[in-house]
Amino acid sequence: MSEQEHAVTEEFERTPVPNSALKGPGKFWGMYAGEHAAGTEFMIGPLFLLSGVALKDIFLGLLVGNLLAVLCWRYVCAPIAVRARMTLYYHLEKIAGGGLVKFYNLANGVLFCFLAGAMITVSATAVGIPFNIEMPTIESVYPNNAAFVIIVLLVGAVIAMVAAKGYDLVARFANVASPWMVLVFLACGFVALKQIGAANWEGLNTIWNESITIAQEGKNQSTMGFWSVALFAWFCNSAMHIGMADLSVFRYARKPSSGWAAAGGMYVGHYMAWIAAAFMLAAQIQATGDSNPVPGPMAANVAGLAGIVCVVVAGWTTANPTIYRAGLAFQAMIPGSSRTAMTLVAGIVATVAGVFPAFAWKLLGFVGFYGTVLAPMGAVIFADWYFAKKAGFMPFAAEGRRSSFNLAVAFAWLIPVSIATYLIKVEGIASWFCILPCWIATAILHVIFSKIFHKPATA
Repeated sequence: MSEQEHAVTEEFERTPVPNSALKGPGKFWGMYAGEHAAGTEFMIGPLFLLSGVALKDIFLGLLVGNLLAVLCWRYVCAPIAVRARMTLYYHLEKIAGGGLVKFYNLANGVLFCFLAGAMITVSATAVGIPFNIEMPTIESVYPNNAAFVIIVLLVGAVIAMVAAKGYDLVARFANVASPWMVLVFLACGFVALKQIGAANWEGLNTIWNESITIAQEGKNQSTMGFWSVALFAWFCNSAMHIGMADLSVFRYARKPSSGWAAAGGMYVGHYMAWIAAAFMLAAQIQATGDSNPVPGPMAANVAGLAGIVCVVVAGWTTANPTIYRAGLAFQAMIPGSSRTAMTLVAGIVATVAGVFPAFAWKLLGFVGFYGTVLAPMGAVIFADWYFAKKAGFMPFAAEGRRSSFNLAVAFAWLIPVSIATYLIKVEGIASWFCILPCWIATAILHVIFSKIFHKPATA
């Protein structure tokens, strides 16, 4: 088999990506725009409104936070990905050891499945509209009817099969869908503004505050300010950029500059689409008094059939690459297993999670928590790559010592994450405030513990 034929049929889970399989920047711009102008946007924008965020804090906070996220993709993740050309899981296995990475991969894969499950829920809320199916509400934890469960199972099956076909089909699907979805999101935002009926910024701000008051049943209390919005925008995808999950994506890039492609997702999706979706809920509240941010009906009220189709496709374009990543995580747990089979397993787990709407309704807290758990392991990769020689410890220590469990990594990761989990679950601190301190602490502790446990290799 030629190298070119090999590149077509293999995903290079345990080998560096060869030159014949490298992709130009266009593949990444389309994929990021499609993934991030997608299902989560229909939920996160409205959740800002329900949290009582001031309108100016949304515009300014997202401007700053998304810029910081793009810089992390470009200067933290992409350079290592292009030089090493390995998946996150294989790279981490060389540092942490197969035993520890299996534990990490399990957490990684399951959390990604839950995120994908939330997006399957989002798509199902649109698929069910033509059948006049009762939708779950913001208070729903469990499905409220059998028909909704059947739709979730069907949507999840289609998404899993697409993801199982591999990176090329995932990227192709995103490239085809993303330009259309972006236009629909933009149109939905403008139609919602027209429905709101504000003539200027002052009028829009007044109606926005009225919508918060109606949604909160007269309270008008804010649980998020400028810094909360900025930090959430920066770190809602922290597992992908500073957490290095997108090593698995950018290992196909010819140059680190492909990392700028993340801007297509951040400013089209996490800026324009979040704001458009928030306006859609405000328009719904003003028209009907209904503050349930169920994506399907909300989009249908604004854009009709185009809105329904957009919700369906948007859920797919988030769930597809997320299930693909989860499949890689599960495949890395069982060396020699089929990536296709493991991706289908991930699809099954995600579909089961999608049956429970609570994963979608609690999306702000969930994405912050999974970033808190997963992103610090990216700090291990970062510190090992840049500081091993400078600090005087062995890089890729597990591979060098043929160890299956690197204690230095275990301590560096679990100590900060355990403290952060206590602060989030017991003290009630917003999870997105814990991610950066956790990441920095893990990097420092990895250097310290590695100097203790792993002396540099001799010539």
